[in-house]
Amino acid sequence: MLRLENVRKQYKGFGLDCSLEVREGFVTGLVGKNGAGKSTTFKAILGLIHVDNGDIQVFGKHPKELLPGDRERMGVVLADSGFSGYLTVNNLIPMLDRLYTKFKREEFIRKCSEFEIPLNKKLKEFSTGMKRKLQVIAAISHEAELLILDEPTAGLDVLARDELLCLLREYMETEGRAVLISSHISGDLEGFCDDIYMIDDGRIILHEETDVLLSDYGLLKMTDEQYHALDKSYILRHKKEEFGYSCLTDQKQFYQENYPGLVIERGSIDELIMMMIRGEK
Repeated sequence: MLRLENVRKQYKGFGLDCSLEVREGFVTGLVGKNGAGKSTTFKAILGLIHVDNGDIQVFGKHPKELLPGDRERMGVVLADSGFSGYLTVNNLIPMLDRLYTKFKREEFIRKCSEFEIPLNKKLKEFSTGMKRKLQVIAAISHEAELLILDEPTAGLDVLARDELLCLLREYMETEGRAVLISSHISGDLEGFCDDIYMIDDGRIILHEETDVLLSDYGLLKMTDEQYHALDKSYILRHKKEEFGYSCLTDQKQFYQENYPGLVIERGSIDELIMMMIRGEK
């Protein structure tokens, strides 16, 4: 559904160099710290910025070639945009009805009721969680096949994040759909994404299926002596610590079987990202 190949965009002090793919039936996560390049990637996909090099394909077309009917097949939530705060949801309904030929008015109203979003209250009076949920409900209200969601869980409490992810899981129950979602709260994505790209300083530093990340990757903790005696064939990154060394591996079982004296932790996706960014090769 979506593919980026060697997409480059150079700014003063920052450069994007990104390749990724979102396949039908997949939820793909793009994780990284704030300023890593997630929003720039999304803007490039949507044709909101001109890229210097590389190829972008959405439904097999360059973003500038997308027709109105193609764009209706996408649902978009951007981190730095939203609806006017002076509107109410009731004001939005006829606007969405005119914008999208497949807008499901009754379904949209039902979802707003289900997630306790008032219809007559001005959006500027909404909480951050209510605004995010409204944006996502609007994005899925017209039978979009591809959702592009930039930091939809940012600023939300645990309950609001869970509600939003439940909404997206329900969306993915229909065949022929896909989601690209970014977050700096990567723990939110562990149980939601099929595969995850890690981005840092504008570059993809790791791509892996989520199940593999959680099952095969691990953090090894060891003394200096253990580190110097270690077979480092499957070590991706290492970092000097007060107690000795931390090492990131994608072959946890190898070290479990051959080095029973090592402390081996599964590690969260956040910890894996930190090791990929701060650890040495």
